[in-house]
Amino acid sequence: MSEKVMHVGDADFDAVVLQSAEPVLVDFWAEWCGPCKMIAPALDELADTYAGKAKIVKVNVDHNRASAMKYHVRSIPMLLLFKDGQIHSQQIGAVGKAQLSQMIDKAL
Repeated sequence: MSEKVMHVGDADFDAVVLQSAEPVLVDFWAEWCGPCKMIAPALDELADTYAGKAKIVKVNVDHNRASAMKYHVRSIPMLLLFKDGQIHSQQIGAVGKAQLSQMIDKAL
C-alpha cells in the first residue's frame, strides 16, 4: 500500500478533507468488502501519480460511522471527490483506474 494514501477518521475528516487546498478523493470502504480490495491498488497508484496535486484518502465505514452517515454511504466502495470543501463528483462501486483518474482531472 502506498504511504501517500491517508487513512482518515471522523475526528480528522474535516481538517484533512474539507479544509484541503487540493482536491481529495475519498474512498469509503471496509475490510470485508471484496470490490474495495479490488480498487485499492489503483488508488495506491493514483496517490503516487497525483502527489502534490490531489489527495487520496480512505475512510473505514465500520470504524467511522459518523462520516459514513453524513455522506449517506449506503453501499461501498463509494468514492467522493471533494474540491473546496464540497462534493465535486461521486462514484459508487468498483471502477478502473482510468475512470478514477478522469474524476480527479476534472477537479484540477
